[in-house]
Order: sequence, then C-alpha cells, then structure tokens
Amino acid sequence: MTYTATPSAPPEWVIQIMREIDTLSFGEGFARMTEETEMFFGTAHVTGAEAIKAFFVKIDAPLHITHEVLEHWSAPDGVHLLRGEAVMARRDDPGTVVRAPFMHIYRLDDAEPAHIRTLHVTAGPLRTDAVL
Repeated sequence: MTYTATPSAPPEWVIQIMREIDTLSFGEGFARMTEETEMFFGTAHVTGAEAIKAFFVKIDAPLHITHEVLEHWSAPDGVHLLRGEAVMARRDDPGTVVRAPFMHIYRLDDAEPAHIRTLHVTAGPLRTDAVL
C-alpha cells in the first residue's frame, strides 16, 4: 500500500500541543489524547494521557524549551507528520542553547473531533551533555 502525504499548515491542535509541551500547562491540545493513547518516544513507550503529560513534565521541567514547527504533512487514515526543531537550555544554564531536530507522527482515530491513537517521537541528534 502506498500513501501520499500532502504538505499543509499544521492544524491548530498540533500548534497547541507544542505550546503545551513548552509551558507544561496542558489543555485543548492534550485533550485529544485518551487513556488509550500510546506514545513512543525513542525507547520509551507510555500509555494514557496522564502518563504522557507526566513524561513531558519529567523531561522538560528542568529546561527552557520552545518547539518550532517547520513542516507538516497530512496523509490518509488520519496520519499527520510533523518536522520541527526544539530550542532548549537548562534553567540553571540559560546561556547554553541546544537545538534538536524532531519528528512527530500522529495517528488519529475516526471520532469527531479526532483523538490521538498513537504518537511517535524521534529527536536528535542532541548534545545531551548541555541539557541533561
């Protein structure tokens, strides 16, 4: 089976999710996740909206971070591909800024509004010594 993705402006819910990850203040974006939503972040596999929120709090709370969306594509069957860059610095060392490319792949269900069934995140390469 071949899928064709179409470049498009990211939907508002994608922008909202990025904003919520940056601020760790969860609302409308994360409301698209359910307790069945699965996130694969590198080697981590996290299930459920609350566990996914807790995961982001754990990894992002020590950082000043901004996720910049660079490209978005839509594909059939509720697939959204997002390429971006995270700009981050440790809160105790704000002068050392690191940029890390990332890719998010969202698969939505058929509900209205659609909920996120799965989220796959890849990030890096990353100078982990600067932010960990």
